[in-house]
Amino acid sequence: MFIKSTRRDFLSNTALAMAASTLPVDLYAERATDSSLPPRQTNFDDDWRFSKGDVQGAQLTDLSDEKWSKVILPHDWSIEGPFDKDTVGGETCAYLPTGIGWYRKHFTLPPPAAGQKTFIQFDGVYQCSEVWINGHSLGMRPNGYVSFVYDLTPYLRAGRQSNVIAVRVDNSLQPNSRWYSGSGIYRHTWLITTAALHIAQWGTCVRTRQINSKSAIVEVTTRVQNDLLRPAPSSLRSLILDKDGKTIEEATTNAEIDAAGDFVFTQRIEIPSPELWSTDVPYLYSVRQVLESNGQVADATTTPFGVRSIRFDVDKGFLLNDEHVKLNGVCLHSDGGAVGAAVPEAIWRRRLALLKEAGCNAIRCSHNPPAPEFLDLCDTMGFMVMFDAFDEWRGAKAQTPRYGYHIYFDKWAHRDLKDMIVRDRNHPSIVIWNSGNEVPDQGSLQGVDTLRALKNILHAEDPTRPVTVACDGIAADPSGTLPEFLEEQDVVGYNYVDRWRDRREKFYSIDRHQSPNRRFIGTESVALRGARGDYKIGAEAAVYVDKRTNLLVEVEQLQKFIQTYDYVSGDFMWTGIDYLGEAKWPAKGSSSGVLDTCGFPKDSYYFYQSLWAKTPVLHLSPHWNWKGHEGTVISILCYTNCDTVELFVNGKSWGVKGYAFPRPGMENRYGNYPARAKVLQSTGDLHLSWDVPYEAGILKAIGAKDGKVVSVAEIATTGEPTRLFLSADRVTLNADRRDAAHVTIEVQDSNGRRVPTANHAVTLQIHGEGRLLGMDNGDPENHEDYKSAQHSAFNGLCLALIGASDRAGDIEILASSPDLAQATLRLATQRSKSSTTAGQQVVRRSQSPR
Repeated sequence: MFIKSTRRDFLSNTALAMAASTLPVDLYAERATDSSLPPRQTNFDDDWRFSKGDVQGAQLTDLSDEKWSKVILPHDWSIEGPFDKDTVGGETCAYLPTGIGWYRKHFTLPPPAAGQKTFIQFDGVYQCSEVWINGHSLGMRPNGYVSFVYDLTPYLRAGRQSNVIAVRVDNSLQPNSRWYSGSGIYRHTWLITTAALHIAQWGTCVRTRQINSKSAIVEVTTRVQNDLLRPAPSSLRSLILDKDGKTIEEATTNAEIDAAGDFVFTQRIEIPSPELWSTDVPYLYSVRQVLESNGQVADATTTPFGVRSIRFDVDKGFLLNDEHVKLNGVCLHSDGGAVGAAVPEAIWRRRLALLKEAGCNAIRCSHNPPAPEFLDLCDTMGFMVMFDAFDEWRGAKAQTPRYGYHIYFDKWAHRDLKDMIVRDRNHPSIVIWNSGNEVPDQGSLQGVDTLRALKNILHAEDPTRPVTVACDGIAADPSGTLPEFLEEQDVVGYNYVDRWRDRREKFYSIDRHQSPNRRFIGTESVALRGARGDYKIGAEAAVYVDKRTNLLVEVEQLQKFIQTYDYVSGDFMWTGIDYLGEAKWPAKGSSSGVLDTCGFPKDSYYFYQSLWAKTPVLHLSPHWNWKGHEGTVISILCYTNCDTVELFVNGKSWGVKGYAFPRPGMENRYGNYPARAKVLQSTGDLHLSWDVPYEAGILKAIGAKDGKVVSVAEIATTGEPTRLFLSADRVTLNADRRDAAHVTIEVQDSNGRRVPTANHAVTLQIHGEGRLLGMDNGDPENHEDYKSAQHSAFNGLCLALIGASDRAGDIEILASSPDLAQATLRLATQRSKSSTTAGQQVVRRSQSPR
């Protein structure tokens, strides 16, 4: 009865269902082909009221909630602060408040048709939610990361009488999650209307059974529910549509469904000359389904899907459409920085676009199921996904000893897992299920039994994808992961493969030799880390250099092994983006990402880009503002995929260098080396470096490939800060109260160069059809209020997240700071769905002159 395709239409801004339907489809609703039917799925996010704290009788219809706060979902009350080092959840909740909160919404519905059913769907509520409609309890769910649906029909008031839905959210038992979870109804809600005969919740499953160059056989199974008290003659018509909504093939199947029963239709449809889904061309088909009974349309849905094959091979690693592809992946947590867990799609789109630009092709959703729209973006943008189900089984984690998911596992895990699978099994982006992360159970025989039971559920609901576990105890002392536990996995997942003894150098090769039939994947590995723009030199750098240099060696050696040996399917480094939690005060979040919490790239971003991307990469660090340190020797790091790089300081050359990876051998005949082997190779590392005495001026690097200059990079010593400068990733926003723009605030000198040491306080004023969603600067130790219109810059940068209203018009943004020239920026909102998207990276810049 419910499908995620309508949500995808709204969140991915695609036209699949719109083109497929014979009737108009608005932004938040999908209509059946019979105009007499009401909207099937409608966004239910607006006009909620919220109260922090436990309110007696808040589930009752006659409670007065006029003084409660008005909120638009998704909503995360924890991110509203304040930060407090003594908060009960500590580092797990980023030192932000948790507790109990209530939501209420008053709504009316038109008189229902005969047999009409009405449901509400929650995409995620953290956590321990209980829902009431008109004073009747519908149930509770402890897991804050799963989607769930309740039937409102028996308790709705007829006609235009007011209905009241109430939701109690209890996130008071802390700590309970790793890491920041947020608190509240932090994902979308939907009102679903169907007939008594309808396609069941997440009831459509599309699988590609056979693929060759000439055709693909698609199997569509559809569970239809009959809530009538009599048998229902039914006809299901399924149309395969291309990306433009053109019908390719179709099938019709008839069946009589028992009274108060259900029936699973199975249809096999051939797609001639199929377009395959891949990371480079993420082509999406859709299946439009129309359910009829006695000649009348009862239901209609649209489900996007991709045609592709996946295989994890013992020797070749991961194959997509029978071609070897290395999974160059990152782990991502679910928060969005200043917006907490309630992340607008535009924020994820920008972040994923930046990761894509770096050459990243895979995402691990650590350590819990993501929002549906996140997976929609992975489908449309071409990312392969490792889907994490649980961070805990029966064994407790050290950080969540009393209140983690382990206390709910026995009662809820099987139901939660099934709901996760059926909701998301049609996403072509998902290539592997991760049933657990670093679970203590990996060292016990009971854990082997638990894994087997979870794997059986996963294979029963979805036999097309393998199952792994992210194991952090392989070869660990004094005891580690049991061999039986590893053998139970389809693909063995390794967290930090190089932690123990000679694995520091040998990595996967030891287990490859001992278990030649094992399939390997790096589920988590160390990455270059640190706060953006945080540099030390001279005597200050003793500890800093030790940490950074040793880490660089570790990361580079592991990456060289992964990229060299095909049998390692790939690796997911920790992490792609900084996240809230897992930090000791005064830090509020981890700085392990290659993007900070604002989405600003760090130096490490360019390291991975130089390894993964095909376009020329040339990046220098640190900055060149070291007044008072003239003559101090500074190590200049260069991340590049150029063959050679020459460094200049104020026009003087400091030499040409090049690195040797991979080192090509002779070909065809003795002494015949490829051209790549004949260029200068001054190091076997994956970076270049020069030690240079500091003098103010200009660093310049010239990169060459195949003997030709392909890239030039410069870093200049800046003047003193004189002005602010604004730029945005969006020219136009959708006037839907959900769209968002990223406005970057730079502190610049008089020549328009960002000052990399500036930390000025910035105040924003926003006028017109926009509102401030949050401000951030990427500093992991900054404790300013995310929701305040004043925030300090950090190393020259600050970010404002601007949300759109529901009216078309202009948004004017004014940024000011003492002793700096202010800057203004004008954006626009419009109702047209053709607005520029963040993925197109169109930038509008500040109106202040350079």
